[in-house]
Amino acid sequence: MIVAREKIKKYRYMKRSGIAHRARSIRPFGGLGGVLFTFGIAWLGYELARVPGLDRVGQMACAILLAVMYRQVFGYPEALRIGIIFSSQRLLRFAIVLYGLKLNMGLVLSEGPGLLVKDTLVIGFAIAATLGLAKLFKADRNLSLLLGIGTGICGAAAVAALAPIVRAKEEDTAAAVGMIALLGTVFSVGYALLFPLLPLNSLQYGMWAGLSLHEVAHVALAGAAAGTDGLAAALLAKLGRVFLLLPVCLIFIVLMKKKDRKSATASSDTTQAAVAFPWFLVGFLLMSLLGSYVLEPVVSVPDGLFDGLGTLTTWMLTAAMVGLGLNVNLKDLRSRALRPLLVMLIVSTLLSFLTLSIVL
Repeated sequence: MIVAREKIKKYRYMKRSGIAHRARSIRPFGGLGGVLFTFGIAWLGYELARVPGLDRVGQMACAILLAVMYRQVFGYPEALRIGIIFSSQRLLRFAIVLYGLKLNMGLVLSEGPGLLVKDTLVIGFAIAATLGLAKLFKADRNLSLLLGIGTGICGAAAVAALAPIVRAKEEDTAAAVGMIALLGTVFSVGYALLFPLLPLNSLQYGMWAGLSLHEVAHVALAGAAAGTDGLAAALLAKLGRVFLLLPVCLIFIVLMKKKDRKSATASSDTTQAAVAFPWFLVGFLLMSLLGSYVLEPVVSVPDGLFDGLGTLTTWMLTAAMVGLGLNVNLKDLRSRALRPLLVMLIVSTLLSFLTLSIVL
C-alpha cells in the first residue's frame, strides 16, 4: 500500500508538471531509438577498438569511454531514456543468460574439487581484501565492493550480475566495469611480457593467469603467450571462477536480506525494498547445462553457432554497458573513484603474488 501511494504521488506530480505527457509523446521513439543509440555507440566502440593499441583494451571498454564522454559533453539524452534503460537492464540480463554458454560445466567438474577450492580462495580473498583496504583507505564502499566482485570472479559479467542484488548505482556499475577493463588489460599485457622471465612452464603459467586475471578476455590475451596448452589451462582455471558466480550471488542475496531485517528491526521500518531474486542467473545456469551436456554432446549444431551466439552476447553486453556509461557524471564520481581504483590495484597485485605461490 505504501509503495502504491508513492507511485500515485509521483504520477500526480508528473501530471502537474507535464512530464507524464512528454514521456508519453516520446515513448515510441525513445524505446527503439534509445536501444539503437546504445548499439550505435557500441559500434563506435568496436571501431575504436580496432585501432592499434586500443585493440588490447577491447570493444566494451572503448564503448563505455565513448558513452561517458558523450554524457559529459552533451548531457543525458532524455528523449531516449526508455530505450537506454531497456538496454542497461533487460539486454544486460539477457546477455548474462547467453554468457552461460561460455561455461563448460563438464570440463570444470572433471578437474575435481581442487580447482574449485583454488577458485573459491581467489574469490574470497579478492572480495575480503578489497573491502578491508577500502575501509582502511576510506574508499567508497559500494564501488569498492563491485571492484572486488569483478576482480575475484569474471569482470564485467560478475559486476552486472551482482549490481542489482547489492542495489548498486548504475554509475558505480559502469565505473567499476571501466576500471576492471583498464587495469585487467594492463595486467594481462604485463603477464605476457613476464612469462619468459618466470620459472613457470606453459601449464603453470596458464593456471596462474586463469586464477588471477579479471575478464575472460584478459585471461585469453595473457594465456595465448604460452601456446595452446597454456591457453587451455588458463581458460579452464577461469571457467572455475565463472562457475562460482551463481553461488556467490546466492550468498549475497542471503546477506542483503539479513541486512534488511536488521535495518527494519533497528528503525521499526517494514517498508524496506525486498531483494529481488535474480532469475536471469537461473537462465545463466540453464544455458550452461544446455551448452555443456546437450548442444554439443547430444544435439548436432551448425558450425559457428557458438561463435555467433558469443558475438551476439558481446554486442548486447556492450550496448548494456553503454546504457550504464551514460549515467556516469564524472564531476560526482571523480572524488569517489580514485581511492577504489588504488585499492583494486593493490588487491590485483596481491592476488597475482598469491596465485603465483599456489601454482609454483
